[in-house]
Amino acid sequence: MDLDLLKRTLTELGEPPYRARQVWSWLARGADSYEAMSDLPVRLRSALAERVPISTLTLERQAHARDGTVKALLRTADGRPVEAVLMRYRDGRRSLCLSSQSGCPLSCRFCATGRMRFHRNLSAAEILDQALHFRRASAVDHAVFMGMGEPLLNLDAVLAACERLPDLGISQRRIAISTVGWVPGIERLAQWPAPVRLALSLHAPEDALRSQLMPINDRYPLAQVIAACERFYQSKRRRVFVEYVMLAGINDSLAQARDLAELLDRRAFKVNLIPYNPTGAEFAGSTPKAIAAFRAELERCGLAVTVRLTRGREIAAACGQLAAAA
Repeated sequence: MDLDLLKRTLTELGEPPYRARQVWSWLARGADSYEAMSDLPVRLRSALAERVPISTLTLERQAHARDGTVKALLRTADGRPVEAVLMRYRDGRRSLCLSSQSGCPLSCRFCATGRMRFHRNLSAAEILDQALHFRRASAVDHAVFMGMGEPLLNLDAVLAACERLPDLGISQRRIAISTVGWVPGIERLAQWPAPVRLALSLHAPEDALRSQLMPINDRYPLAQVIAACERFYQSKRRRVFVEYVMLAGINDSLAQARDLAELLDRRAFKVNLIPYNPTGAEFAGSTPKAIAAFRAELERCGLAVTVRLTRGREIAAACGQLAAAA
């Protein structure tokens, strides 16, 4: 919902300021219409329904995977495509993968979103409405900004959304913001007082290969990015997650594992190895055996390592697959 429009409309209708808080409270608890907001006068519910859309986004279609993952293709009021994902885990977690932009301007070669046309930044309301879409159907408790776009290129809107996500049940300690290495944004995020986590999309342990995979590396090479992440750790005392997609014959050798271990401070970083999800690019994913060997080598070098549990691959909802199709 466009909360600014809501507040203006309430003022025009002569309503007291607390009405906006009432409406937001209902939305954050999963209300899908003004009619459900029983502590608002009937005439006010009717007036708001006519003047303030309950969401800035329209659901175009939705896909469901056997593992419980749900992907929604949504449209903004000006027709821009946005995808968001709800991931359900056996331990009870309900995690949202949110988009910060429609499309992405940064063209990582292994990512389907990077091959989309970039449309624009999303507003804070459009980001929140992705979360509210899923909140109407399920309780939620985690969020990652790993959907479409580079969150740190739209940081004002992302942080504004983060300030309200706790009302939906997602504490700021359970929010992770991913970046390909946009250094000014990392530095600004380090100074933001809330205890959000930072995830660095790294994918190569040296500059030449990383520049081939991720053109942003030409602007902010590894030394600058790693130094910025270390400053983030020093400020927050929260480890930075290193996202590392495993590409067969490209970045998965034991020598590259050792190079990665040499690059990362054991106190400041935790590595998350990501099995490659097909995106129509020229790459093949590393075998489970290669991933296990890479992990073992990193652990031998003293790094904390996990392997990401793939969710929603069959509906193109897994890491790197979002491309405005459901």
